Amino acid sequence: MLSPSFKPRRTLLAHASICLGLALQMQAAMAQTARFDIPAQPLSSALEQLAQQANLKLVASPPAAQGRQAPAVKGAQDVEQALHTLLTGSGLQGRVEGGMLTVQSAPAAGEPATLSEVTVRSNQLGEITEGSGSYTPGAIATATRLVLTPRETPQSVSVVTRQVMDDFQLNSIDDVINHTPGVSIVTYDSERTEYYARGFAIQNFQYDGIPMTRNSAYSAGNTQTDMAIYDRVEVLKGATGLLTGSGDPGATINLVRKKPTREFAGHATLSAGSWQNYRGELDISGALNESGSIRARGVATYQDKQSFMDRYERKTGVLYGIVEVDLTPGTLLTVGADRQDNKPTASTWGGIPLLDSNGSFNAMPRSFNNGANWSHWDQYTRTTFATLEHNFDSGWVTKLQLNHQINGYNANLGAAAGGNPNPVTGGGVKMWRGQYIGRTTSDAADVYASGPFSLLGREHELVVGGSLAKRRWKNDGYFNDNSGFNGDVDNYYQWNGNVPAPVWNSTPDYTDDETTHESGIYTTARWNLRDDLKLITGGRFSNYKNKVQEQDEKNVFTPYLGAVYDLNENYSVYASYSGIFKPQSAQNERGRTLDPLEGTNYELGAKASFFGGRLNASAAVFQIKQDNFAVESGGTTPSGNPAYRAIQGVKTKGWEAEVSGQITPAWQIQAGYSHGVARKGDERVSTLTPANQFNLYTSYKLGGSMTGLTLGGGARWQDKTWGTISVPTGGKTVHTVQDYWVLDAMARYQFNKQLSASLNIKNLLDKKYYTIFSHYSTYTWGEPRSVNVSMTYKF
Repeated sequence: MLSPSFKPRRTLLAHASICLGLALQMQAAMAQTARFDIPAQPLSSALEQLAQQANLKLVASPPAAQGRQAPAVKGAQDVEQALHTLLTGSGLQGRVEGGMLTVQSAPAAGEPATLSEVTVRSNQLGEITEGSGSYTPGAIATATRLVLTPRETPQSVSVVTRQVMDDFQLNSIDDVINHTPGVSIVTYDSERTEYYARGFAIQNFQYDGIPMTRNSAYSAGNTQTDMAIYDRVEVLKGATGLLTGSGDPGATINLVRKKPTREFAGHATLSAGSWQNYRGELDISGALNESGSIRARGVATYQDKQSFMDRYERKTGVLYGIVEVDLTPGTLLTVGADRQDNKPTASTWGGIPLLDSNGSFNAMPRSFNNGANWSHWDQYTRTTFATLEHNFDSGWVTKLQLNHQINGYNANLGAAAGGNPNPVTGGGVKMWRGQYIGRTTSDAADVYASGPFSLLGREHELVVGGSLAKRRWKNDGYFNDNSGFNGDVDNYYQWNGNVPAPVWNSTPDYTDDETTHESGIYTTARWNLRDDLKLITGGRFSNYKNKVQEQDEKNVFTPYLGAVYDLNENYSVYASYSGIFKPQSAQNERGRTLDPLEGTNYELGAKASFFGGRLNASAAVFQIKQDNFAVESGGTTPSGNPAYRAIQGVKTKGWEAEVSGQITPAWQIQAGYSHGVARKGDERVSTLTPANQFNLYTSYKLGGSMTGLTLGGGARWQDKTWGTISVPTGGKTVHTVQDYWVLDAMARYQFNKQLSASLNIKNLLDKKYYTIFSHYSTYTWGEPRSVNVSMTYKF
């Protein structure tokens, strides 16, 4: 059992007082003059150059700076005066304090100043949401490597910010996905979930923009990720092959890690909840030297959670450390590592049989656990990463990213899962047994250069880059044992998991060993055709090789095209087109891997931004066309796994709408509705994901005598789903899961600047609902009502 501990360096504790004195010294120094050579260019890049040339740290550049032009600033002059020159007529205001340059929207006449009091820090991954107090992001870079606001991005993007995660106690990636508009979850068993968007499973994950893939059949940590170390989760809808090479047509999930702060800061949180759910979290950040050029952050969490299912328990430990070093005023080195261990007890394997032997719905209690007491599916991740970036005086940036990740598992599984129980005797069910030990080792490198250039009297932006990735999956499978164990379950309805553990063979019964190589070069240009019209063009040449699956794809071109037209200061319309290229692991009944998924993704939409980017809204219609789409054939591969066949001309059509951010200084909201249906001719495919979904989460800070109290809640609804399942008497039938609502509630009281307490209730009305896994004709109950209380102390 992992027992994480974190021992902060003593120097961190001393820097609370040092930083105060240093800030006063640097503030006085900034009153002196500096020599500037800033050409006329977009305001956002001009602010970056001013900060560099004045030896300042740009800690806030709001979305309103995007798309605005700034005049030239040259010669020796006061820093404040130079800043005023750049911001004249922009509707923005700035200040220089403590060696930091902060820019924010100026309050309109009669508008409360508190509406603009949002601190934003930015980097090449976009704007950090931690500390913003917002339910909407600033700039993001997931789609094209260009750092753009949501309104400037010609594609649908949903972002769950740090504030949303804190308000609703979203401690796992499953919790985050449940809150994300347009994304649904299918649960296979206690350790495996699958995410879907626009009708398709999501297998592409990114960590700080570096692509990683998951193998949902051999789950190894991706969907058990703890959220303590992340600033936000970005879900880019539609095809994402420009940066990833092999991209999912539904969506890509990008998890952006927390970054160190210059000021000493941190928090400690303790929580307790239903089913003996206990959790502790410690997060400490600050400078390691007096100048603040070396900064570090450490996070440690430990959670011991039992479950609404009998006998099930999971222990999760997380450690995270990151260091940033300013090698020069324009050069930043970042190194870090994280690890997570998930150790469950009495893991389920598969779900509950949908039908009894009479063909009726097999209504088991939500507390039923089909796992044996010795069953467990341990999962772990180990990651090390490094980035080196340099900002040139010209406004160009070069960045190298390196990532090494191990996703492993040790699954020793046994479950009463096969067959259909007799409703009278409880007989007719057999145990599934198996041991699987393996891991995927992934190495990835990405290097790119980005910056402005001039053409025909206007400033444009360009990104040029390339990437390499190697993944090796090794798996040992055991299914024969020497214990003479009888797999028949005497009475399914009296199952308690108390059966002897098998004694597996000393050598594996089979071994998987696959290595995948991917490489590619890409480029993106954002053409400033007019002040109100931007065109984004891009493309990628990709190579993909997997010898075991007999896949060798070379120089596959994935195009990207997008345009954004500003109707006025608040509204824009956009259009985008992207290609789809996704090698598949699915095999047909002869054991041959299906050809890569190929197709196109079209999207038309409108976006809006209010209050300087603190409230964003979008609406889009989309169409996805795919060839070589994998559907179950009804048979099995030579190895006994489900077999698939490729069909052509699958079309998905739908629309989405979303709003997120600050409606008033006290009122935050994130809501969305999505509709999408995939068809082959008149036949619907991908029916395990709902055609319609709705999400709404909101919070409100009370005032007056109730100052300090925040109340919030939310609701999610999904349409009916269905799948073809086996009938005990032979043949097939369609099983439909009816639509359902789930409601949540939260309350937080801020006693003072340091101490707060929270109450969170999930599934407020205790709704009974389930998802199905049609291939095995099983279902899994959703979690009943749960209550959690927590206390947080901020340093």
